[in-house]
Amino acid sequence: MPTIDVVDWNNQKVGELELADDVFGAEVNEALLYEAVRQYQAGQRAGTHKTKVRAEVAGSGKKLWKQKGTGRARMGSIRSPLWRHGGTVHGPVPRDYSYKLPHKMAVGALRSALSSKVKDGSLKIVQGFNFADHKTKNAMNALANVVTGRTVLVVENGENRNLALGMRNLKGVTLLPTRDVTPYHVLGHESLLLSEAAARKFSEALAK
Repeated sequence: MPTIDVVDWNNQKVGELELADDVFGAEVNEALLYEAVRQYQAGQRAGTHKTKVRAEVAGSGKKLWKQKGTGRARMGSIRSPLWRHGGTVHGPVPRDYSYKLPHKMAVGALRSALSSKVKDGSLKIVQGFNFADHKTKNAMNALANVVTGRTVLVVENGENRNLALGMRNLKGVTLLPTRDVTPYHVLGHESLLLSEAAARKFSEALAK
């Protein structure tokens, strides 16, 4: 069972926390991580692409010339896909790209993502996000004391107004509650910072 130091905002050790081995010490399944990231990105696609079919492009519906006797190929409409400015055949239409992973796959992928951060040494746990104010400068200085890296995922169990306001304008910093964390978010940041409450929540909710 992995044991992680719990620190304060001066990066001083204030305790230790035993994490669930099933959640933070699981084998990293790269294939499962790939599927989870692919599923998340598919859900982010707008799907608003659209081309016009022959019924939607501008142009008269009148037959251009008579069927026979001209020596030219027969042609019924200027909006034909064969012509310039005509309609598009089998073009993209608005659609929803999102799909759901089986629950076991989604949970397993999150376990793998969290375990990879433990193995990389890029997981930090702080005692709590008890900010006295919501100033961005203070939040930035506090983060600089605890974590390194240009991108940081901060996870809190619940809502903290001072934390949200202090970190919302920090470049490279993403703040999420535990319920919204996905493997895409964990893998997309160099460092992962959890509150002690959030770490306990993951250990309970994702344990087998």
